[in-house]
Amino acid sequence: MPEYLGLDTSNYTTSAAVYLSEEGRIVQVKRLLPVKEGELGLRQSDAVFHHTKQLPELTEQLFGSYEHGELAAVSASVRPRNTEGSYMPCFLVGEGTARTLSAANGIPMHRTSHQVGHILAALYSAGRLDLVKERFIAFHVSGGTTDCLLCEPDDEEIVHITEIGTSLDLKAGQAVDRTGVMLGLRFPAGAELEKLAMKADKSIKVKAVMKGSNCCLSGVENKCRTMLESGEKPENIAKYCLDFVAATAIAMTEAAQAEHGELPLVFAGGVMSDVIIRDRILERFPEADFAEPQYSCDNAAGVAIYGYLKSIGE
Repeated sequence: MPEYLGLDTSNYTTSAAVYLSEEGRIVQVKRLLPVKEGELGLRQSDAVFHHTKQLPELTEQLFGSYEHGELAAVSASVRPRNTEGSYMPCFLVGEGTARTLSAANGIPMHRTSHQVGHILAALYSAGRLDLVKERFIAFHVSGGTTDCLLCEPDDEEIVHITEIGTSLDLKAGQAVDRTGVMLGLRFPAGAELEKLAMKADKSIKVKAVMKGSNCCLSGVENKCRTMLESGEKPENIAKYCLDFVAATAIAMTEAAQAEHGELPLVFAGGVMSDVIIRDRILERFPEADFAEPQYSCDNAAGVAIYGYLKSIGE
């Protein structure tokens, strides 16, 4: 059975996945990079060190978790986005390992972006890989991105991406993490902030701040700090933060559809795994597709599928 290995060494997760093409099944492993309590991230040099340590361990774990067959190709995310100048040193770890495996096994190596990996993982999770042959609107919302993207079929890139909306300041994941750490939660704070927000006893009115198709999110951090200083319950502050992100995603979607039409909608990225945000968006756009949480957060599944799609297209 032909198998397609994908590697993703992003901030802040080491991931490896295999796509079993005849079964249409993903086997994957991943591990967060360690971040000290109270800190809001890692230096790239530290991220590279941790990926270098974790990737061999995870690869061993992956191939020991199922009956390994024929490896047909290996793929890696080598940059954040498929745009000029997009670069982060942490992706060198996955790329270097993929090059080694390619040379040792005499198999093709395919390079893609972390963003394409997110989108393909979301399509796989939602059962919508057919959309790679159509135009659709995708959101990639994480610690480093709050992007609304027009996606179109492309023989070379599989999915050609054009940015049609973004955050002009703070990214959604940064807003979530900074609010969480402000409330005493550990970075990355998304999962714990969601649990806290579930205990809220009131909703505070939110209004997205838009400039054309773009958004501004820095105000949510300032508002949350003001509420905390005035004695507002942490649970209600957490709910306000997540509601603000959801309202912003809805406003960006409305702007995108006004310009490009009511194309299929796909939401990807770690922030989109939040139940509160997802449910609010689905109230407004019930036809939208979301990745399951394990395919929303950073993962290598989409990178493995990229290698499969490139191989069958060649």
